[in-house]
Amino acid sequence: MEVGTILWREFIFFKRKAFKITAGAVMSPLLYLIAFGWGLGDGVIVEGHSYIYFIIPGIIALSTMHTSFNAVSIRITVAKLHEKSFEYYMTAPVKMYLLTLGYVIAGALRGLYAGFIILIVSYMFGVHIHFNIAFILVCFLNSMLFAAFGYTAAMIIDNHYDMNRFTTFVITPMTFLCGTFFSLDKMPIAVKKIIMILPLTHVTESLRGIALVDKINYISILVLLVYFMVFFAMGVYVSYKEIK
Repeated sequence: MEVGTILWREFIFFKRKAFKITAGAVMSPLLYLIAFGWGLGDGVIVEGHSYIYFIIPGIIALSTMHTSFNAVSIRITVAKLHEKSFEYYMTAPVKMYLLTLGYVIAGALRGLYAGFIILIVSYMFGVHIHFNIAFILVCFLNSMLFAAFGYTAAMIIDNHYDMNRFTTFVITPMTFLCGTFFSLDKMPIAVKKIIMILPLTHVTESLRGIALVDKINYISILVLLVYFMVFFAMGVYVSYKEIK
């Protein structure tokens, strides 16, 4: 009941804001494609592939991350700090794990939608990358784990400044360091080992492997699943802690 109610409410919200949501999802990736894809063109080869083909999976990875994280964190932050409506959920006789799951799935679907938008844009650019069920699964896992992270972050923070810190110190570094725009082969070994721990690195490597060489990295998928379970458990925990 809780999951269905939240998904229906988010669907109504999406229908009313469909144009703005779509425009927001496509703007930054489109700029990345124009600046890096057209700017560098086909003359740059990275890991044996044209740079524009190399960068598309990275853009999809960071777009699903940003969209799913923001879709949940911003909605809950506004509900908590401004509308004061989230308190009704917390005091209602609902199961917190279902409430958390509803928000996470809603955010993940927004992230998956953003990923498909990028695929459409890439096809418009003439970049036809390979994608299959495994590609969609990785995108969905990425969206789920960052939606869960966004939920946890929104439940922890007390003001917008705290949320900005999450974005500045967690989301932004992963955007640029996790192999989305460049190969990690030339990174110092110590730095590379740290980067390989981050979830977005596994997403980028997995999507790139599927799109460019049709290879599925099952270990990375398992890592993403573990990250999701950890973030989801944290979200449920802070929800129960909030109502005590």
